[in-house]
Amino acid sequence: MHIGVPKEIKNNEYRVGMTPAAVREAVHHGHAVLVQAGAGIGIGCDDDAYRAAGAQIAAEAHAVFAQSELIVKVKEPQPQECGWLSRGQVIFTYLHLAADRRQADLLLASGATAIAYETITDDHGGLPLLAPMSEVAGRMAIQVGAVSLQESNGGRGVLLGGVPGVAPGKVAVLGGGVVGTNAAKMAIGLGASVTILDRSMPRLRALDDLFLGRVQTEFASFDATEQAVGEADLVIGAVLIPGAAAPKLIRREQLAGMKRGAVIVDVAIDQGGCVETSRPTTHADPTFVVDGVVHYCVANMPGAVPRTSAFALNNATLPFTLALADKGWHQACAEDRHLRAGVNVHAGTITHPAVAEALGMEHTRLVFAS
Repeated sequence: MHIGVPKEIKNNEYRVGMTPAAVREAVHHGHAVLVQAGAGIGIGCDDDAYRAAGAQIAAEAHAVFAQSELIVKVKEPQPQECGWLSRGQVIFTYLHLAADRRQADLLLASGATAIAYETITDDHGGLPLLAPMSEVAGRMAIQVGAVSLQESNGGRGVLLGGVPGVAPGKVAVLGGGVVGTNAAKMAIGLGASVTILDRSMPRLRALDDLFLGRVQTEFASFDATEQAVGEADLVIGAVLIPGAAAPKLIRREQLAGMKRGAVIVDVAIDQGGCVETSRPTTHADPTFVVDGVVHYCVANMPGAVPRTSAFALNNATLPFTLALADKGWHQACAEDRHLRAGVNVHAGTITHPAVAEALGMEHTRLVFAS
């Protein structure tokens, strides 16, 4: 199969869909890989590294799309890239369509098959291709939140760890999944006072055991969430419903009850955000202020640490990339229900029920021969 790896063009996105090591694996499986010139520069891998792995180099992105059966990316295809897709092609990347009707319409119009990293499942009910980036984003959330709390950045001037004689900052983590757990680890490491809120009692018990009492866990009732958010210096929005739009846990009127200069890092922004006042931002202009509360809503947070992120992502995506290339998407999905869960768009139809519901569109169920 011909596999294409274009250079990412989203604002300040430096990750790449396949590392040289992943390319070498694909070539070993008998596939041809075409990589756009400069695609790996952000992770410290130049074109020569890809050539050594067996890839061919294309000067332009359009050539990569035109000559490839399977396109492997990191971020959702931008409008120009959607225009280069055609019926019969497969694109394998993060999509986050629930909050992006325009992208959905463009993918539908292309006729291509779009398989989303974020809705592929595993035997344990997890999301294995979202997990590595959730780990990165969760850890980054505390870093960027700490910086945003600085007075010079519009924050309330609180050091999360405090100092002897001065209490540490308070961090409220909304959601105890992968993002929330990793955010809590970082916040504890800095010496902050941490509260994790979740609606799953088994998950709260697991977190209590994991952190050995170093965090406070609370059931995420409306009252508990409102109180924790009101007391916090830093709020991490870490909720996820696979394929669907994120629920709004903080409403506009609740900002008035927060501390002036408090910071919200809405990691759920890819799925529309869990704060009513959130809107996507970029690494070039990451924050904005509403009612005295700083909002950090960068939609591709792991893109700021592309080397760590790209290698972590490729560790997870490579087996699926090889399955798609070795067997073709239809056979690979017929044999693997977890990969099949990743198919969001096919031949002008929405094929994932949660995505269809979020977009208010008709859902078409894919049928595979047994």
